Amino acid sequence: MPTESGSWASARQTKQKRKSHSLSIKRTNSSEQDRSGLQRDMLEGQDSKLPSSVRNTLMDLFGQIEREFENLYIENLELRREIDTLNERLAVEGQSIDGAELSKGQMKTKASHSTSQLSQKLKTTYKASTSKIVSSFKTTTSRAICQLVKEYVGHRDGLWDVSVTRTQPVVMGTASADHTALLWSIETGKCLIKYVGHAGSVNSIKFHPTEQIALTASGDQTAHIWRYTVQLPAPQPTADTSQISGEEEVDFSDKDEAEVDGDVSSDCPTVRIPISSLKSHQGVVIAADWLVGGKQAVTASWDRTANLYDVETSELVHSLTGHDQELTHCCTHPTQRLVVTSSRDTTFRLWDFRDPSIHSVNVFQGHTDTVTSAVFTVGDNVVSGSDDRTVKVWDLKNMRSPIATIRTDSAVNRISVSVGQKIIALPHDNRQVRLFDMSGVRLARLPRSNRQGHRRMVCCSAWSEDHPTCNLFTCGFDRQAIGWNINIPALLQEK
Repeated sequence: MPTESGSWASARQTKQKRKSHSLSIKRTNSSEQDRSGLQRDMLEGQDSKLPSSVRNTLMDLFGQIEREFENLYIENLELRREIDTLNERLAVEGQSIDGAELSKGQMKTKASHSTSQLSQKLKTTYKASTSKIVSSFKTTTSRAICQLVKEYVGHRDGLWDVSVTRTQPVVMGTASADHTALLWSIETGKCLIKYVGHAGSVNSIKFHPTEQIALTASGDQTAHIWRYTVQLPAPQPTADTSQISGEEEVDFSDKDEAEVDGDVSSDCPTVRIPISSLKSHQGVVIAADWLVGGKQAVTASWDRTANLYDVETSELVHSLTGHDQELTHCCTHPTQRLVVTSSRDTTFRLWDFRDPSIHSVNVFQGHTDTVTSAVFTVGDNVVSGSDDRTVKVWDLKNMRSPIATIRTDSAVNRISVSVGQKIIALPHDNRQVRLFDMSGVRLARLPRSNRQGHRRMVCCSAWSEDHPTCNLFTCGFDRQAIGWNINIPALLQEK
């Protein structure tokens, strides 16, 4: 009987504490708005160079942070009370379990185990709440710097590649597993040209540096060179998709890909026959690119080789062998006759064609899994991405070890580097797109919520230096490409 009355008294005391604690929470919540208004009034009396809209936004953010930490503090107090109550109950039970005596060691072990569990719960709650606050703040900042401008929907299957022309008029091209390549008006999102010459998945698309000519690589073991002529439609006013609510990000793993109401590309002009077909591979052609000047092109294939072609004659100039497994990508230097190829053999190779009589090759083993892409910058750097969840920056003058390593939480697909500011865009398997500088510092993450962003794996990214509205494009397995406006000065200032 003493034990029963002791437990009952302890439980009643705990209940009273919780009740008074609950009243305390209600009083706290009811005074939040008053306190927020008081803070604003105090700040308005102070001199500040910030615009009022910016100050109000900051006050709202700081108010959210304060409320989160206040709730966290209250929750921590409650958990500590539960720990004390549990310890008291264990001590009482230890004296009267059917008259059996528990040793001090057993009681200590049991109490320690229960306390450890609650302590772990306390740490987890604290970490989760703090991460939520920081993530919310970063997301709000990213949304102000990285804004979705346009979605390009019309393909019937996933998109492998996206590219932007280097000549006027500036248009965007996409390569899809639906056996087509589409050219788009960046402003209106309307399909301008549909290329249907391939008999397999179109795995990459690149535009000639000076002419209206495209180069596509395909699963039909060929690369096609085809000419296009586009006339841009008048731009239409678009809704502002950048102003979205502060809702949390959601997981799209259970959502279907973007719905397509009919074939939006069915009414655009169709190109069926290439002006040239490159046919020397014995496997899937996974990527292709133009060498500087546009008189030669390079292709990369699953037959473990890369081929260099003369564009005018379609003749094979060099077969680049040496990789032990399938190639995944190829890229050319913007101003020099250099080629870099990447492979599933965890290496990438640098091929030098600056001397017409000979070509040299260097092998780089900096990754532990498939190298998904390696690209040049305008200067003397190569940036490589891999399924080992890392991105590495290399100096062409000394490539024995990387000068920077970026570690991520997901496999990295086809990366791109902006010409002007050298910002690296990383598309991930987990549907995220992150921006880093060349020293490996994270700058931003593109917004992804239940109203915008990719719903499936992001396969590729491409920068555009010549378009005033969209300067970054991404595409993925949700059958769409997205045009983004990245406020680069603000991005670098945040850094």
